[in-house]
Amino acid sequence: MKVAYLTAGAAGMYCGSCMHDNTLAAALGRLGVDIQLIPTYTPIRTDENDVSVDRVFFGGVNVFLQQRFPLFRRIPAWLDRILDRPRFIRWVTSRAIEIDPKELGGLTVSMLKGEHGFQRKEVRRLCQWLASSVKPDLVVLTNVLIGGCIPEIKRKLNVPVLVTLQGDDVFLDQLVEPFKSRAFEEIQRLVECVDGFVVNSRYYADFIEQYFGIHGDKLEIVPLGIDTRDFHQSVPKTTLTQSAPTRQPTIGYLARLAPEKGLHVLVDAFIELRKKTDMGNAQLRVAGWLGEQNREYAETEFAKLRAAGLADAFHYAGAVSRHEKIEFLESLDVFSVPTTYAEAKGLYVLESLAAGVPVVQPEHGAFPELLTATGGGWLTTPGDPVALAETLSVALADRERLSQFAAAGRAAVHERFNADAMGSNTLEVYGKYVVV
Repeated sequence: MKVAYLTAGAAGMYCGSCMHDNTLAAALGRLGVDIQLIPTYTPIRTDENDVSVDRVFFGGVNVFLQQRFPLFRRIPAWLDRILDRPRFIRWVTSRAIEIDPKELGGLTVSMLKGEHGFQRKEVRRLCQWLASSVKPDLVVLTNVLIGGCIPEIKRKLNVPVLVTLQGDDVFLDQLVEPFKSRAFEEIQRLVECVDGFVVNSRYYADFIEQYFGIHGDKLEIVPLGIDTRDFHQSVPKTTLTQSAPTRQPTIGYLARLAPEKGLHVLVDAFIELRKKTDMGNAQLRVAGWLGEQNREYAETEFAKLRAAGLADAFHYAGAVSRHEKIEFLESLDVFSVPTTYAEAKGLYVLESLAAGVPVVQPEHGAFPELLTATGGGWLTTPGDPVALAETLSVALADRERLSQFAAAGRAAVHERFNADAMGSNTLEVYGKYVVV
């Protein structure tokens, strides 16, 4: 089976979707699938071995210029190649560039229009390359937002097209009108062209069926998986095994430092937690990518901790490498990323459990499903710092249960939510659409 998988880079930041796509492509490759992981917009960034091809389609710089300036819709191919060079795109996206939301909305709609949008020559270039160089049996897209090319792919290649939905609603809900409504109109048109949609949870299948009006027969559920091969095979010794007078219960957060990931909820909860007499020496460790657009937000939260007299009780480790991530997770007693939105995936939950660290997550999105399947933690009221503080306190005080959840969660991820299991389940789905 030959698969062309279009992923989407995120301008140099670690992105859950492109990390998922990279892990999946590597797992499918180990199963003998001839798969090409093809970046769009920007090169991807992952803390694992990058298996994507060294080229970019729908280069972010190029499509923006074509949206803004008609001249760039007619420039010669040699100039297109310069604008779409991965090294050039990395350099441009490393700058702190902000785009007006109205321009982003217009670009989204134009991209969804495909052959009828301002980026039509990019659609033709992709389809020509797929038809002449890759010749896939199946094309898979990482989200529907890059799906404007689907009708032309179907016409040019005459192959099945699947779309993986990984949180498209989060982006669409942030669009301003009239672009949000126009984007939905274009997506409704594209849904009819797609052979099937892949999601990672029953929650998201039910949600997206209503959100996009997708018929249930078109939805395929493949449980999320992560590469567990470099995680330690035993539950790490945590600080809770120390004697009571010296132990420092440690809470961790590993995700983008952004409002939607709920760092402010965790900070408020930690301040509340430290007021409890038996949690007066609790520690907070934070890690994750911080973009310039969220720097003020993060600094405000760190200032809030310092103002509460907790300057020595928290530490920000920055963006971490793969090895540093595993070490960071294994240093924790409990983990929490209290998102303010209903998460479709939750890769960081599986990573924490793979390291033998139980989680406390809001009771929404895919989290209840993940914790039911893994037995690896507690659920708490979404968006409520006081409730989160209370749940964290209960978790940290019950060492026996904390240890049980750690063991159950670690075993579940290593046995059933690993990358190879995700690859096998995905290949089974692909086999429904491709006869080889």
